Amino acid sequence: MATVFDVAAYILERIGPVSAMKLQKLVYYSQAWALVWDEKPLFDEAIQAWINGPVVPALFNVHRGQFLVTRIPEGMSANLTASEKETIDAVLGYYGSKSSQYLSDLTHMERPWRDARADLPDTERGEKEITHAALSEYYGSLPPEAEVRL
Repeated sequence: MATVFDVAAYILERIGPVSAMKLQKLVYYSQAWALVWDEKPLFDEAIQAWINGPVVPALFNVHRGQFLVTRIPEGMSANLTASEKETIDAVLGYYGSKSSQYLSDLTHMERPWRDARADLPDTERGEKEITHAALSEYYGSLPPEAEVRL
């Protein structure tokens, strides 16, 4: 199985340098839609519900302190299958042009992040995991016109 680093490296290869926040959200949506469309995760690393939206702590630790992420040395996009790349490409086609703030705001309106943070104060970073089940259930329940793959 690929890692979150492989997914992030592929995203950067496809769209170039992005803010750390935007990279985190694109990785999150790639995982969510892979669970719906491919019925399996892209990576095993946990996604947590932080203040500014979903974050993969393992990836955060690699780009910590960077506003603009240009590369993920730990990642190898060649580890992704053609099907996994197709899923990520569809996600990038829909979400890739959106700003990091837009993506953060969007995740705040969606149930997986809200449910994971339900009992946390707004100012607490939090480490509650957004589970694969929560992602699959929520994104899989959206009507077909809401899906990013056309």
